[in-house]
Amino acid sequence: METRQLGRSGLRVPVLSFGTGTFGGSNEFFKRWGDVDVAGASRLVDVCLEHGVNFFDTADIYSEGASEEILGQAVKGRRDKVLISSKATFRNGEGTNDVGSSRHHLVRACEASLKRLGTDHIDLYFMHGFDALTPVDETLRALDDLITAGKIGYIGASNFSGWHLMKALATSEKNGLARYVAYQGYYSLIGRDYEWELMPLGLDQGVGLMVWSPLGWGRLTGKIRRGQENSGSGRIASGGAVGGPPVSDDYVYDVVDALDAVAAETGKSVSQVALNWLLSRPTVTNIVVGARNEEQLRQNLGAVGWTLTPEQIEHLDKASHKEPTYPYWHQKGFEERNPKPTAW
Repeated sequence: METRQLGRSGLRVPVLSFGTGTFGGSNEFFKRWGDVDVAGASRLVDVCLEHGVNFFDTADIYSEGASEEILGQAVKGRRDKVLISSKATFRNGEGTNDVGSSRHHLVRACEASLKRLGTDHIDLYFMHGFDALTPVDETLRALDDLITAGKIGYIGASNFSGWHLMKALATSEKNGLARYVAYQGYYSLIGRDYEWELMPLGLDQGVGLMVWSPLGWGRLTGKIRRGQENSGSGRIASGGAVGGPPVSDDYVYDVVDALDAVAAETGKSVSQVALNWLLSRPTVTNIVVGARNEEQLRQNLGAVGWTLTPEQIEHLDKASHKEPTYPYWHQKGFEERNPKPTAW
């Protein structure tokens, strides 16, 4: 399994991590993702470790904490062999302060996650979203203190706007505080908005990307094609794509047509090609893949160990191209002084 440096840090991580949002299924929303129990989770962890995937991603809100609890039991006795990332910020309780990135909430949220995970430290701790009501330096000082206490190793941001992330990085530099080394965000062949602002920022500031929903809410699994009725019991069929960004059917079909063509050339599946394309992109350090069962997991693991040709990448780039919004389309006219890290 290939490993890459996690942003501007000394930590190396595998290019694939396992997302445990499918663990638990404690309510109707997360049941659409999956309802893997401890026995099933332990087997998935076994398969991951057999293939060099020793990085597991969770969050305090996944199945109301059940995901963390199940992951903790699944890695029990082998915690020293794995890396764990978790997240806080979103509401996780009914109290006034059971939400946000205040010192009050983060210290308590971290302690609760450690207890559920059955561990004394979290390797990478993400702010799950931006909290505009809490001063940025309060959040970063709380995280810096948690690092000093040995309860977390590194910190990251998820779902921030470009200016949110840059403000935090500048605050860290100004005050000598721990800085975000990773960004966890949505990026796929049918969702390339990340390239407009966050990718150049990541290159400039040394922030590595962990990709979530790399298959576009299941639209790039190969189950959706032009002229075919979607059926079955997968995540989209059960409503698991609710909340995903709106994407026109014709756009998805065009991208899947290109994926089909490249899959035929490579002998790989549509989803494996879609994942491999992401690994060729600037700033991408890691892709978070999920699975309800061992078959799905092994399918995702087949996305590594091979490389798309430049011609195949260009084919996929053209099929998924969308004109960026302002000011990015305007900046295209000044690339001599403002070069872009990737093709539009």
